[in-house]
Amino acid sequence: MSKAAAGAEAQSLAPWLQRQLEALLSQRGHALLLAGPSGLGQYDLALALARSWLCEQPSPQGACGQCSSCHAIDVRTHADLRVLMPETLSLELGWPLDESAQKEIDDKKRKPSKLIRVDAARDAVTFTQLTRSRGAAQVILIFPAERMNNESANTLLKTLEEPLGEVRFVLATEAAHQLLPTIRSRCQTHVMSWPTDVEAQQWLQEAAAILTGKAVAPDLAKAWLQAAGGRPADALRWAGVGLHAQAWSQLPQSLARGDWSAMAEWPPARQLDVLQKLCHDLMAHRAGARTRFFSPEHLPAAPRWYILSTWSRELFTAARSVEHPYNAGLMQQAWAARTRQVLSAVKEPTAG
Repeated sequence: MSKAAAGAEAQSLAPWLQRQLEALLSQRGHALLLAGPSGLGQYDLALALARSWLCEQPSPQGACGQCSSCHAIDVRTHADLRVLMPETLSLELGWPLDESAQKEIDDKKRKPSKLIRVDAARDAVTFTQLTRSRGAAQVILIFPAERMNNESANTLLKTLEEPLGEVRFVLATEAAHQLLPTIRSRCQTHVMSWPTDVEAQQWLQEAAAILTGKAVAPDLAKAWLQAAGGRPADALRWAGVGLHAQAWSQLPQSLARGDWSAMAEWPPARQLDVLQKLCHDLMAHRAGARTRFFSPEHLPAAPRWYILSTWSRELFTAARSVEHPYNAGLMQQAWAARTRQVLSAVKEPTAG
């Protein structure tokens, strides 16, 4: 399990997630879809629900955390819980792969999949046909659900609609629009709630202290939250990068000057994410709306609208292939040149 994952799981459930857990535990239904943007805690809430459904001594507040069922989930060995994830994420979070998949990866026959494989979906269907091992239910947790391809999703459809016995599903997604309509229609959808600013900052400081081994100043936590658009779990990833508050505030002007040094060591996906956030805020500022990721005073002058909209489409297109094995150095040079070109194309700043 990664340090970030371990830090997050070491804490008690965040207060905004605890409120949602208690509300959801009072509802009935066998298939629940947790939907919202990244960083709001879908995985943590889904796992808390699975714990509660399988717990030997549950309460209206959730699982007891002490019984043998809770312990089995802690050590990733619960026989009545099946977790469907991309193999890359399973390895990061400590969930075991099936023996054949693990052997193929260990033998270098293939790399871990970034999608939820159809073989895993088929195994989940078989799992629902087995006798329960411990308690009164079996649970299938799927995260991120949008990582199922059409074949994987279609494999689960019939079981999702009419499961055998006491089988419960919890699907968690950061992109509900990418799910098949037939998947969404078979689930009760819960839209994730956002934390208050105080809750988000307090949780982030505690989680980052576990991750880094040292106390985190409030202004630094605020900078990470701003960089993540207010989403706490996304903000925690910035703690792993070691982003400084001043570096984030200076980044837009640095990029406008063609200075890429602050981002040079970041992976391409993170670089592209920053460019999309900068483009978003420039468009918002140009339209007279509130910015989300950068303070207005830290932004360069906004180019004309058609330049920004063209750049936005280019960045969206680049995001589709950012994880492909292109030459990262050449891609970075192209992005840096294009960013400087866009941000220097400022004429009549007040014009639309």
